[in-house]
Parts: sequence; C-alpha cells; structure tokens
Amino acid sequence: MKVAIVHEWFSGIGGSEKVVKVFHDIYPEAPVYVLIHDKHKMPEEYNNMDIRTSYLQKIPFANKIYQNLLPFMPGAVERYDLSEYDLVLSSSTCCAKGVITKSDTLHICYCHTPMRYGWDLYFDYLKGKNKFMQWIIASQMKNIRIWDRLSADKVDYFIANSNNVARRILKNYRRESRVIYPPVDTDFYTPSNKDDNFYLIVSRLVSYKKVDIAIEAFNKLGLPLIIIGRGPEYKKYKKLIKSNIKLLGHLSDSEVREYYRRCKAFIFPGEEDFGITPVEAQACGRPVIAYGKGGTLETIIEGKTGIFFYKQDAESLIEAIQKFEKSSDDFDKDFIRKYAEKFSVNRFKNEIISFIEEKIYEFKNL
Repeated sequence: MKVAIVHEWFSGIGGSEKVVKVFHDIYPEAPVYVLIHDKHKMPEEYNNMDIRTSYLQKIPFANKIYQNLLPFMPGAVERYDLSEYDLVLSSSTCCAKGVITKSDTLHICYCHTPMRYGWDLYFDYLKGKNKFMQWIIASQMKNIRIWDRLSADKVDYFIANSNNVARRILKNYRRESRVIYPPVDTDFYTPSNKDDNFYLIVSRLVSYKKVDIAIEAFNKLGLPLIIIGRGPEYKKYKKLIKSNIKLLGHLSDSEVREYYRRCKAFIFPGEEDFGITPVEAQACGRPVIAYGKGGTLETIIEGKTGIFFYKQDAESLIEAIQKFEKSSDDFDKDFIRKYAEKFSVNRFKNEIISFIEEKIYEFKNL
C-alpha cells in the first residue's frame, strides 16, 4: 500500500507537527507534502523525511511571509499529484485537506481545527487592520471560505483532535468525525522530586494566546511567573512585566521539562482546540489553572488536576490563582501524572492504526 502524508507547512514544531511525526513513524516510507519547508526551524528527524514542497517554496522569502500567501494555498495544494497513492493522510488546520485524490484512493483527514481565521476567529483576524485591508481580506476570504467548505467533501473520513473540534467540523462542514486526542510525549515529560514556588507559562507569544492577561494578573499579585516562548508580542510583553515576571524566550525541550517539573502550577489563559502544553504540565505532575473553554474542558479535571476560570480577564484569573493558593496541597502529583498518561503517544498511534484499518475495510466494501 502506497501512502502519502499531507501537512500545511514545516515552519516550527507544534502539536500538529507531532501528529505528522507519528503518521511518519507508522508509514516511514511515505513522502510528506508541505506548502513550505523551513529546514532551519525544523529538527533533523523532520528534515530527514522525504519532503515535497509546493511551488510556493520558490517565492522569495516564502519561509517568512508564508502566512500572507493564503489566497494561493488552495491552488497550490490542488497541484499535488497524488494519483499513485492508495492512502492519503492529511493533517489539516487550513488547506491540507483540499488535496485531489482518485476515486479509489482513501483520504483520511486528521483535523486539528477548521480554518479558524475563515470561521470562528474571522472577526478577530480583522481587528487592527485598516479599512482598506479589511475590505481586501473580506473579499478574498469569501472565496477561500467557499473553497474550504467544498474541500471538506474531498475527505472520505474525518478525525477530530477533540470533541470541541468535532462540533466545529459538524457546524462548518456538516461532517461527522471520530475523536482521537493528539499525542503527548508522556515518556519524556515525567515528574521529579524538585519543587519550586513559581508559576509557569509555555506559549508562542501571539495575541490570541492571551498571555497579556496573565501578565496583568501577576503584575497585580506580585507572585513569581516564568514565561517561556517567543513570538511577535515578545517586545510588547517585555515592556509590560514587573520584576516578579521573567520572560525567558525560546528554550530546548529538556529545559522546558525542568520548568514543568519544578513549577507550582501551570497557567493557561488562552482558548485552544485541544492544548498540548497543559497536558505536558500534567504529565510532569503539575496542576493547571486554565481558561474554562475549548479543549481544556476535555484535558483537565476541575479540583483534581487543575482549576478553571470562566471569564477571560485578569480579575477572573486572579480569583482562580488565589483559590489555588489556598488549596494547592490538595492536588496529588501521582494522580495528575496518571491522568495525563491517557494522552500518550502509544495510545495515539494504536488508535490511529485501528481507525485506518477499520476505514480501509469499510472503503473497499462501499
């Protein structure tokens, strides 16, 4: 059986890239089709894959401006010739699911989310743009949204990374999906006996992650907070923080793991489709204080592995932190760790293999 893997782009490591890595572990001979490949931002294990890029790779500075190439991505994806493959696995947050396959090729899409800036985050995407840019974006996004909806019909079977995303797949595409939670490396992220008194955030520093809410809250509380990550908001946040907050930038996975292991609790102020970092923190035995919306409702047990706050503002977060300060001894490290193991890589791999085998049989007997 000839297999191809399709992903949007290789421009850094996130949860979706880790899904691709497991797909490739299952099918090591499969080529990986991506729109853009920035080899300087990808680990060697990814760069060693048989990576096949789109024509967008040839555009000058494509690795830096790829997000501005959205209007060209549907056409680029449809130019992949996948006619020789029996099975296509797409890992999609945007356009990867839109590949064209033959009638006898099985296409399974692992959907991390429907295109968020085309649907539920559309108006957030427009914020901060001038009137002319809003008009340009609106005129282009209308056609992209139509393509996105129609491209869902090219998928034979959908997998959603959470019940949260499954609901959006049903709403936006009118398609059913099977929920298989993404892989978390619980063999790597493990507890230790080291304890410290700081709170922790691990995040890309972009506006929708709402790290500014945590900065405002900890500026008022005066409690120690460590923020790990880089992004376009880094310089802005650097100016906002007081002396109790440290902004460390990018760190290696091993360094991040040490901070997970030692922190008092992990802070997660954004809304995510699933949210890998809260599970990584729990795998290290640490409780999570999270915004109670989106994927966190499926990965955190209130009062057992974490605490929720339900208004996405500093005051609500402060109340949750103060509640945690009074009850921190009630959280059991071993219980939290055991709970996180249900999101392991091996569990994900086994569920994916089982799903593929089931759908191959079903597809052949339609």
